[in-house]
Amino acid sequence: MDRAAIVQAALDALLAGVESPSLALLAGLGRNELGEVDELFDAVSAELGLLPSTPEIVAAARWAMARWWAARMVGGDLDAVDGARLIWERAACELGHPEELASFGSVLGELWDEEDGSVPVRREHRDRLVAAARRLAVS
Repeated sequence: MDRAAIVQAALDALLAGVESPSLALLAGLGRNELGEVDELFDAVSAELGLLPSTPEIVAAARWAMARWWAARMVGGDLDAVDGARLIWERAACELGHPEELASFGSVLGELWDEEDGSVPVRREHRDRLVAAARRLAVS
């Protein structure tokens, strides 16, 4: 999970005119405060009335967030690997790994080496992630 990307998204929301006391706190977190992201993200969701109340609404919200992250990846506003991690961890895993999001997990799996922890990201990986994001963003 890329907590710095969530802080950036909070800042983007503030700049777009979204108002919430916890959103301002989330957007203002420094790198040494990233441990507070999850709690503030939940608070922002509650303050803005974004907390889904049914499984269908939860799923729709996760799909909408995945598409938003995908659009940011395509536009170059979100790093391809960071966006893929957000989509995989915050949407795909929670949605039961739907086929439409499998390509993100596939590429991320290639980037994880069991002995060393990770492998260098190649242009091919980024291209495949952006292509998957493009497909998701327009679906």
